[in-house]
Amino acid sequence: MRKIFILSGFTLLILLNVCPAWAEAATKEPAAAEKSVNERIEELTGAKGKYDEKEGVFKVSFPRTDVSVAVDGLHLHPFMGLTSWAGFAKDPKEGMMVMGDLVLFQDEVNPVMSVALDNGLEVTALHNHFFYDDPKVFFMHIAGRGSAEDLASAVRKALDKVKEIRIKNPNPAHDFGGLSKFDKSSITSEPIENTLGVKGEAKGGMFKIVIGRKTKMPCECEVGKNMGVNTWAVFAGSDENAFVDGDFAMLESEVQPVLKALRSNGINIVAIHNHMTGENPRIIFLHYWGIGSTAELSKALLVALNTEKK
Repeated sequence: MRKIFILSGFTLLILLNVCPAWAEAATKEPAAAEKSVNERIEELTGAKGKYDEKEGVFKVSFPRTDVSVAVDGLHLHPFMGLTSWAGFAKDPKEGMMVMGDLVLFQDEVNPVMSVALDNGLEVTALHNHFFYDDPKVFFMHIAGRGSAEDLASAVRKALDKVKEIRIKNPNPAHDFGGLSKFDKSSITSEPIENTLGVKGEAKGGMFKIVIGRKTKMPCECEVGKNMGVNTWAVFAGSDENAFVDGDFAMLESEVQPVLKALRSNGINIVAIHNHMTGENPRIIFLHYWGIGSTAELSKALLVALNTEKK
């Protein structure tokens, strides 16, 4: 067997020396395949990209030139941080991975998030980069694994949703809409407690529930509900015309299921970030806002709570 192996290698060496064209094709084949994939990503996303050979990343960019943004009264050029992007790299198990950051206005965030989640992307963070920006700008980080075709198509669908929203209304909205104004709150607590299975606290016609979780800080000290490791919800308005705002404390593995549950039930996500460093297990926090009846809102929160580990 050893002689056959050596002969095969020797034979290949001779063939490559005798036929330089074969050798050239052999070395160019991977590069050509890479180019073909990158061109397909450009075609699917609708944007030109750049390939970083050192890092093996193909990155496409989408400057937000459709809406003028000022920060502290000064016009901000897209080059100064108002450019959405998506980077594609090889994934040895799934074929391809993508990571990116989408520059979004307030009325774009939740519709675009739903499209991203519905098309197999993960949403990993949502936050601001500026103070005193007008209109307010948010940054939604995305990630995914799969085929280049699927990932690039998902990115394109998210960006197409942005275009759809801006075509309908060129100026970003200043409110969620749908909530009738009220002078004072008069929330009935018992139905909410029955739905969520948690006792709460009433104050001034509002109603709040808090559900504690536990983690350990670097000192090996356990921290829980009263140190801020909690999921909470506050209802205000009336039973039929209410809004809820709050915070979900989640393990990393729970973030995507909770996001999907909330978005599929009409709850708006307004932030995704961390509150601590060095904790174990790591806790991610998600802030939300919802409008509807208390019955609808509490049922939506229950669906999300049921995705978490008990």
